[in-house]
Amino acid sequence: ELRMTQVHLLTDYIGRKQAELKAWNEAQGHSAQLSANRRRMTNLGTFRAYALAYLKSHPDIQPNMTCMVRQMQTTAQGVPLEIYCFTRTTAWADYERIQGDIFDYLLAVLPEFGLSLYQQPSGNDLRAGVLPAVLGASHLPSLENKSA
Repeated sequence: ELRMTQVHLLTDYIGRKQAELKAWNEAQGHSAQLSANRRRMTNLGTFRAYALAYLKSHPDIQPNMTCMVRQMQTTAQGVPLEIYCFTRTTAWADYERIQGDIFDYLLAVLPEFGLSLYQQPSGNDLRAGVLPAVLGASHLPSLENKSA
């Protein structure tokens, strides 16, 4: 949390959020001594705030239209986030470039928030690492071609 206070896009958010959480936790009185009864900042919530601040400061995003970063329903693959905003241009190629640049940037900073992107294993992942280990420890016969 302390390190994040130095991120210029988060300065206002962290100050407001810390004050909000302190007031709420103090209002809980004695029960707030138990950790489970206290509200806290989270890495995901902080990332959402950062992503929104980034979008609102982006020169290619339309400032007078809806802009939000929202958490979607949790799935077996993780917690999806939806980015909803409008670019200043309607030219398709420019829009795709802007969208790609935004996602490149946000995905690159995920580790700064202690977050990572979920990527479902594919056939290549299985062939590269998991499958040989499974076959080696398996009771199944080898898949190698054996001549009689």
